[in-house]
Amino acid sequence: MSEAEHSSLTRLWIPIGAALFIVALVGSAAVVPQLRLLHSLQALIYVAVIVLEWRDNRWGLGAGLAIAIVWNGLQIFVTRNFQRGIALSWSFLHTGQLRQVDTMMVAVGTIGHFILIIACAAAVVRHKSNNRKWWTFVAGAIACLAYFALIVTVALPR
Repeated sequence: MSEAEHSSLTRLWIPIGAALFIVALVGSAAVVPQLRLLHSLQALIYVAVIVLEWRDNRWGLGAGLAIAIVWNGLQIFVTRNFQRGIALSWSFLHTGQLRQVDTMMVAVGTIGHFILIIACAAAVVRHKSNNRKWWTFVAGAIACLAYFALIVTVALPR
């Protein structure tokens, strides 16, 4: 695959992964009004990732990869909401009963993040870079995680 084809694929899949996660944020906020502020602020991360990738800026790749890995790690290994969301989705498909939509949205968001992880990692690999460029990738990851910690501290419902 040529570099141009590889570049166009990552430019396609990064917005798809980010948009899928934004859909999950909106779906969750629709059924749990207390999460609307947090999810609105969190959606800004994904908008920034899309815009920065369109501008070929590694800050966005660092942010996208870091937030997706951290959030998926929390949902899969700590809270296990991903597994509950999959089980609830499977139950909905079999019974038609829609329960705990917010937890089902965690599964949607996790899938969006898997897409984002793969696409951001592929974009990082395709970039030929010097040391200064790698620092922008790391800085994007750190800035994103700091922002995420701040909004969770300020906007998470108690």
